[in-house]
Amino acid sequence: MSSVTATETTESTSNEWASAGLAGIAGTIVFGALQMAMGATGVIAVAIPALYGLSGPNLAAGWAIHLVHGAVLGLGFALLASRPSLASYTRRSGPAAAVGLAYGLVLTIPTAGIVMPLWLSAVGFPNAPPLPNLTLMGFVGHGVYGLVLGATYPLLRRLL
Repeated sequence: MSSVTATETTESTSNEWASAGLAGIAGTIVFGALQMAMGATGVIAVAIPALYGLSGPNLAAGWAIHLVHGAVLGLGFALLASRPSLASYTRRSGPAAAVGLAYGLVLTIPTAGIVMPLWLSAVGFPNAPPLPNLTLMGFVGHGVYGLVLGATYPLLRRLL
């Protein structure tokens, strides 16, 4: 009987991780599309690849890196969503979207606000944003990311 419980727990945990990673990718796709629609294609094509030493515009590499970042941050959301105080909210899309929105807004500060400007400066990127890099577009984009992440996470948990 305990082996069945262990198997179910492992499958449930794998399901949560996969759901969180995929929900993070979904949020990143919407966030990136919004960035491009608002004229910030250079962030994806130039600044994000520059974090990893890639020079020149490279939209494909920028998107790939952005999607990986979104998936990893989605895993962070799963850790948060599994906390007993939030678990009941993250089982349904509406409340989970609200938790995701808050998560995305808070993420803006360490990611785009602090880490990105410091990292770009450290690699010698000539157009590194100022520190802190807290812009309305940054909060809107990360908020949209979190909203989509939170809304899709419980749906994917049920589907996978």
